[in-house]
Amino acid sequence: MYLTHRQHPTIANHQLVLATDLDGTLLAGTQENRRRIRDLFSGGLVGAKLIYVTGRGLESIIPLLSDSTLPQPDYIIADVGATVVHGDLRPVDPLHHNIAALWPGAQAVLQQLAPFAGLERQTVPQERRCSFFIREGGITAELRAAVEALDCDLLWSAGRYLDVLPRGVCKGNSLRALAMAEGFNLDAVVVAGDTLNDLSMYTAGFKGIVVGSAEPALIEKVRKLPRVFIAKAEG
Repeated sequence: MYLTHRQHPTIANHQLVLATDLDGTLLAGTQENRRRIRDLFSGGLVGAKLIYVTGRGLESIIPLLSDSTLPQPDYIIADVGATVVHGDLRPVDPLHHNIAALWPGAQAVLQQLAPFAGLERQTVPQERRCSFFIREGGITAELRAAVEALDCDLLWSAGRYLDVLPRGVCKGNSLRALAMAEGFNLDAVVVAGDTLNDLSMYTAGFKGIVVGSAEPALIEKVRKLPRVFIAKAEG
């Protein structure tokens, strides 16, 4: 498994670790709720850690780091798991390096998928992944085979987003690897999200919250998981 790393022995007693998606989750809450979370992670919860776990690229996360209403992260997992950095944007190595070593490169991916007319490249910042728009039903056996030939994984969410990622890379795997590397108590990790690209965080075995207005397909997938709470409120 690409993200295996020995546990750090000196910081194994952290308490709550909240790993939250941004769009549709943390950013969907009211300003007041965000301030309350900010205050908790600014000293209200001693030893607590906050991790942004998002499909955004780092370039589109940086403006949020100066938003006074948002709690500031101790770590950021971006690009649907393909970027792992500290809150000050330093790479968390060797995790970050190991992911990069698995990526065949955007040019190789785009060349391989060029024959598939139903794919439209997203113009958002993206590293170690390629992101597209695709219509529902557009994921064919041929497309899956083309991605497989790249030694990559395909992730579809929200009925229109498709990400091509290095093999084995997803939010859940990157979060588990980060938790092990930094010595977090895995039972103290709580995840929050709203779309299918968050599913791997729940199936990784963490306690979880699915926020109100979540993608119905995500709710259906997690409904029977014993450690997941489906909330009614947004954000």
